[in-house]
Amino acid sequence: MRRLALRPASHEPTGLGRDVEVTLTKSAAGWPVYHTAPSAHPDIGNYVLFLHGGGFVNEIVRAHWRFVAYLNRHAGIRCVVPIFPLAPGATAKDIVPTTGELLRKLLEDAGSAKVTVIGNSAGANLGLAAAQWLRDAGYRQPDGLVLISPGLEASVSRAEQIEIAARDPLQDIPGIVEAGRMYAGDLGLAHPYVSPLNGDFHGLAPMTVFSGTHDLLYPDSVDLAAKARAAGVPVELHLRQGQPHNYAGMPTPEGRQARAIILRVLAQGLA
Repeated sequence: MRRLALRPASHEPTGLGRDVEVTLTKSAAGWPVYHTAPSAHPDIGNYVLFLHGGGFVNEIVRAHWRFVAYLNRHAGIRCVVPIFPLAPGATAKDIVPTTGELLRKLLEDAGSAKVTVIGNSAGANLGLAAAQWLRDAGYRQPDGLVLISPGLEASVSRAEQIEIAARDPLQDIPGIVEAGRMYAGDLGLAHPYVSPLNGDFHGLAPMTVFSGTHDLLYPDSVDLAAKARAAGVPVELHLRQGQPHNYAGMPTPEGRQARAIILRVLAQGLA
């Protein structure tokens, strides 16, 4: 973390392709916010607010931008990509309300266009927490939440997660817990801004959730689906056997199937 603070990674878009147009603005809080759209029709289409992963300690990377370009290209939508500050320099106490306010403004500006929040990993955590913030503040919800491999409970304390960690090829528990501690700051790991699985699910937007059984965070997705259904929130859980963290973004048959589902959700909503 000290090395990252001394030499921050670039957040500039890379790998989008010539058929995707990019503009850069700033949010009211001063965050860089990228807007991407199909070059042929940059002012037409629904919106996606994309929140990148990286454990709240790593910057957006090329794979995230390629996923954004995929959505522009195949769904014909406009993407809004905020570059939120990273822990430990910024914490959930500021990041969640600021993301919620950015989403509120996007919903206001979108008019009749649909707005869907898509987040992967830490970005899925932030998307759910921001939706809870919107609801608590009395604002309307987005049209849907697409949560890819969400980590929603920062203590990572379930007994079964120790066993799952032994077969997770990408993650381990100590690093996730330490990143969560830095992101939590003085709120503590159990606070709903940090662990939105602990928050209230009533009145939230319909959800589409992707996870795999080789992801030590997948029990969060199972509990998320159960809590959403109990609160009357429509939810689809796509839990794939043998798949790792963020499989929905990978160049595999399972990843392509997941992305096809995401395109269907963007076009039609939940099945």
